[in-house]
Amino acid sequence: MSTVSAVIITRNEEANIRRCLDSVAWADEIIVVDSDSTDNTRQIAAEAGAIVFEVEWRGFGQAKGYGVDRAACDWILSIDADEVVGERLADEIKAAVASGSGVAGYEIPRRTNFLGRWIKFSRWYPDYVLRLFRRDSGNFDSSLVHEKVILRGETAKLKNPLLHYSYPDIDTYFKKLEKYSSLAAQKMYDSGRRFTFTALIFKPIAAFLRHYVTGLGFLDGLEGFLIAMLSAFGVFTRYVKLRSLEKDPTG
Repeated sequence: MSTVSAVIITRNEEANIRRCLDSVAWADEIIVVDSDSTDNTRQIAAEAGAIVFEVEWRGFGQAKGYGVDRAACDWILSIDADEVVGERLADEIKAAVASGSGVAGYEIPRRTNFLGRWIKFSRWYPDYVLRLFRRDSGNFDSSLVHEKVILRGETAKLKNPLLHYSYPDIDTYFKKLEKYSSLAAQKMYDSGRRFTFTALIFKPIAAFLRHYVTGLGFLDGLEGFLIAMLSAFGVFTRYVKLRSLEKDPTG
């Protein structure tokens, strides 16, 4: 019988972690990899029965890979602290790992809640993410941000969504924007990409059109417009930070 290890990385996630852990209580093993939390995240996780590791922060890819390396089960279910596995998805995951189909990994559609509204378009849904895979067939790359699973073998898609409670309010959005834009700019700089004025002007415009027009964001109402505008601003911010890194790589 195939077993499942749920792997979660955290940093100051006491507002989310209990809900996340409750949603994967059915897993055979829960591993939490925490980096520098100053709140009650680790205590909550330990009380829920999770195996908790404390590691120095070196990026999303390395943190998730650390958890995978310490998992003991046949399958890895990687989820974030602000995500929830609903009952239907849990049942679908159990059936998939028990099927013996030979599939090495499954992509799961992710549905995001933005300012209290479940987004249906805007290129945010269905946002397929490879989060369920055989432990002996893959692991995360070491990317600082936008990490990916390097998988050996065939993939398939599940139907039921992973619920993403990422942006309960606009303050949370801007806090994440500050963090992720800095990480993205650093990744761009490290990979040899450099600032251009053309990119600063046209990349944000392209981002807006991608979300609002071709991504049908206008069908998500005001929230769809906000997503498109904020995504454009995020791209703009990323290139401004890239320019700052070029002038002073030490920050």
